[in-house]
Amino acid sequence: MFRRIAIIGGGAAGATLLSELIGRRTAQPLHLDWYTGPGTPGRGVAYATRSEQHLLNVRAASMGMFAHRPGGFLEYARRNDPTIAATDFLPRRLYGDYLEEETAHALALAKAHGHDVHVVPFAVDAMVPEHDGVNVLHGDVETRVDAAVLALGALPPQPHPAVSQAALASGRYIVEPWPFLARSADVPPPRRVALIGLGLTTVDLLLELSARWPDTEFVAISRHGQLPGTHGEQIGLPPEDGDVLLAAMRDAPTVRTWMHLLREACSHDDDWRSVIDGLRPHLSTLWADLSDDERGRFLRHARGTWERARHRMPPQVAARVATLERDGRLQRMRGRIRNVEAGVDDELRLDMEHAGQPIAPLHAGLVIQATGLDTDVRHTPHGLVRQLVTNGHILPDPFGLGCIASPDGRVHHADGPWSRLFALGALLRGTLWESTAMPEIRQHARQLADRLLAP
Repeated sequence: MFRRIAIIGGGAAGATLLSELIGRRTAQPLHLDWYTGPGTPGRGVAYATRSEQHLLNVRAASMGMFAHRPGGFLEYARRNDPTIAATDFLPRRLYGDYLEEETAHALALAKAHGHDVHVVPFAVDAMVPEHDGVNVLHGDVETRVDAAVLALGALPPQPHPAVSQAALASGRYIVEPWPFLARSADVPPPRRVALIGLGLTTVDLLLELSARWPDTEFVAISRHGQLPGTHGEQIGLPPEDGDVLLAAMRDAPTVRTWMHLLREACSHDDDWRSVIDGLRPHLSTLWADLSDDERGRFLRHARGTWERARHRMPPQVAARVATLERDGRLQRMRGRIRNVEAGVDDELRLDMEHAGQPIAPLHAGLVIQATGLDTDVRHTPHGLVRQLVTNGHILPDPFGLGCIASPDGRVHHADGPWSRLFALGALLRGTLWESTAMPEIRQHARQLADRLLAP
């Protein structure tokens, strides 16, 4: 059993692991150092929003923080509103409140169990893993721990490579959407906003900014110009032939075969969502079956289609987006960004192409990059991750999907896995693919706690 453990990351993944460790009865007390960085411990970036417009894209019944109590969030929400249904999509703000309460409960429980917990509201500057421990440094303080867990969440997004320095310097190209959204009430409404990306982050931006700026028009750009799918009003039944589909996919682990099988299964099912959801518990093992060549093929050709089907909008959100389109306030465009440059009249000019052919430039008073989670450790400005990569303590996933790790979370260096350095959450995307949503995080956190506390 590791007695002194450092958890690096103040979001939901770090809070869940901390709570799992504290909730166990151990023969000896634990010493836990939780490096949360700035912000409210537990909420992280994902659940820091206070907007009622931003809803969870998972139903309330499935968002509990703990694997042994998956309905915990629903119980929490019903304390104040007994009419809430298990199938409801609730505000992310409310989920952040739930995480805060559970975290506070765990910290109080730590004293009763005799654990020594230090919540450190700073980022870790550097780490040096060794075979018998890990040295953790922040500021002038160096701490030796028995084991450390990287629960960092998504890394800071990087500007699109086509954006010029002049466009960045103008202040009209926004690389990090969430900090911008927090201060957008003080920004004069632009005539037009261009959004790069058409995933769930773009949807959140549309909901908030369209309400705040009622006279602004929005243009959202992606390769295929398609919105995420929409959840059904009710939960669909599991497909009767789900086991047959899974076996067929395992027998032929190629992207071309899988896409054919999925299209066929969806065409024969009353609700395609049931087919996708039925595969979710098996996605990590299916991902493990793919060769590197097939993973690359998936990322190039099928990733967008899969993510639109897998990461869906609540029905009420989809209805609001449809209204924006119907009213002419939202236009979707298919295209690739080739250049973003400072234009005239305080606007930016976006040069694009579609199917290899140039399309008319787009002019916008504000451009917001919303291209999804960044987990590429190779080029990140994140200080700790950059230090770990530079010193060879962690190895980048070849596709930019976090770091190379074992399925149990052990991070790899050149000679194999570390025995005392682990990852949880987004950095495991290259190993597990499904590693960023709460149902997976809570299961991985429970398994990791078992490993850390094993005799």
